[in-house]
Amino acid sequence: MTDRLSTLSRAALAGSCLLALGLAGCSDSSDTFDTATQIGPNPVLPEPSPSLIPSLKVAEVVGWSADEMPVAPAGMTVTAYARDLVNPRTVYTLPNGDVLVVQSRGPSGEPKSRPKDIIRGWIMSIAHGDTGGEPKESNLITLLRDSNRDGTVDERHDLLKGLNSPFGLAYVDNTLYVAAADAVLAYPYQLGQTAITEPPRELTALPGGPINHHWTKDLALSPDGRYLYASVGSNSNIVENGLEAEKNRAAILQIDRQSGASRVYASGLRNPNGLTIQPDTGELWAVINERDELGPNLVPDYMTSVKDGAFYGWPWSYYGSHVDERVHPPRPDMVEKAIAPDYALSSHVAALGLAFSKGSALPAPYANGAFIGEHGSWNRDHFNGYKVVFVPFENGKPNGKAEDFLTGFIDGDDARGRPVGVGFDGTGALLVADDAGNVVWRVAASDGSVTPQPIASDPVTAASADSSAASPASAMAAAGNGSAGTP
Repeated sequence: MTDRLSTLSRAALAGSCLLALGLAGCSDSSDTFDTATQIGPNPVLPEPSPSLIPSLKVAEVVGWSADEMPVAPAGMTVTAYARDLVNPRTVYTLPNGDVLVVQSRGPSGEPKSRPKDIIRGWIMSIAHGDTGGEPKESNLITLLRDSNRDGTVDERHDLLKGLNSPFGLAYVDNTLYVAAADAVLAYPYQLGQTAITEPPRELTALPGGPINHHWTKDLALSPDGRYLYASVGSNSNIVENGLEAEKNRAAILQIDRQSGASRVYASGLRNPNGLTIQPDTGELWAVINERDELGPNLVPDYMTSVKDGAFYGWPWSYYGSHVDERVHPPRPDMVEKAIAPDYALSSHVAALGLAFSKGSALPAPYANGAFIGEHGSWNRDHFNGYKVVFVPFENGKPNGKAEDFLTGFIDGDDARGRPVGVGFDGTGALLVADDAGNVVWRVAASDGSVTPQPIASDPVTAASADSSAASPASAMAAAGNGSAGTP
């Protein structure tokens, strides 16, 4: 398998050099570039080096042996919270402390419009440990219960099965919301249930196939419980499928929970995930995967607060006014509107998970900040990401450099696992979904500290919205269903 991957990587790199002839040189400068210079509010942005196919370095997934586990800082203890999962992507804690794990594969049968799409699809299947055998059942939600709060799961139940590539979850008012590849579904659910048998209602449709380039749809609940926020990634790298294919994409939608009416809340976000509310400010935050094929050191993925009505640049620009010359026709008016994100994470780390630690049981160095799951690069000669990092916060804003928190996912050219979603269990310990190792990892304070009560992933600060406020449905109808990437 390793020889096959090495041959494939060399062939793909050679092919990219031929295809990029006249656009860029064949060298990958990732061996000399310091990725630390791209972490923080003011990242170094080198000159673009466009190519039709990027350099490829794919970690072969080998999994974890029985005595292996990721490495955490001193004072932390790592254990396997759940094993033998199938592509665990998201961890979500209910108010009673039960943990839901979303296991998901992307939609099958997506048409490949260009040769590089076929290459990329093959590469991605290898990067997720697809060895070509009979696939195990995925696309389900599993409930994990730690009845006595000792950090060990003593009950495991499949809550929902047969879903369409689920990813995001939210729970409020005895309703479990599930973001599938093409819709947000609402299931009646009482805390404590270990199976859902009633059919859902479709709250709202989401952009789906037949091309569904970025299929993961994340969810977050507004602090007052009135709205859901849903992330919808772009349908391309840089609109090569046309702007019409990007309608309501590269965006975060705001959805009225009662009516299902939706509007574009923020746009120009190529592939947003990790939606969560910052506990000090009540602001929505997300992590974003930026565009490819501008070289190994562009464009940095990032974490940012998400402003209502804001435009973040994709596809016409990145980091504010840095124009992407590949996009035609140019739109200087859109570039002028673009705002820079809050915090860069460096290029191609593929950040997918975000959770704020305030209120957790972790010790002081990690008590106020953001944990970010970095799935890892595939398109540069030196790996980047493949870890969980911690960014300290102060007064609701990043305050310092990201530091490695959970490592050991990479071993040479092999990947034992790849982190995705992050969250906290009912005791306040960090949980990390590893979709290649098929494990959920638990990282707890070694002194055994736990929170007095479970802390839900979506705490609602108000039981109901102010009845004197304007109807959210009517407000959204007035705003209209905007289109991502369209003024």
